[in-house]
Amino acid sequence: MDKKPDPKIAEQALAEAQARRAEIDQKQKDAPKEINGKKGPDPARYGDWENKGIASDF
Repeated sequence: MDKKPDPKIAEQALAEAQARRAEIDQKQKDAPKEINGKKGPDPARYGDWENKGIASDF
């Protein structure tokens, strides 16, 4: 028995995900600027602690 996904549920999930991303982006935008910090996106958000080819976990 094949069950097709409900498009209304998929649209709702996409809208919720977009709202969460917008909230995270707004918090990041409102955060104070870091002085002499790492350039680029926040590694804690993206899970990327690599710097110049060396991965670190701390």
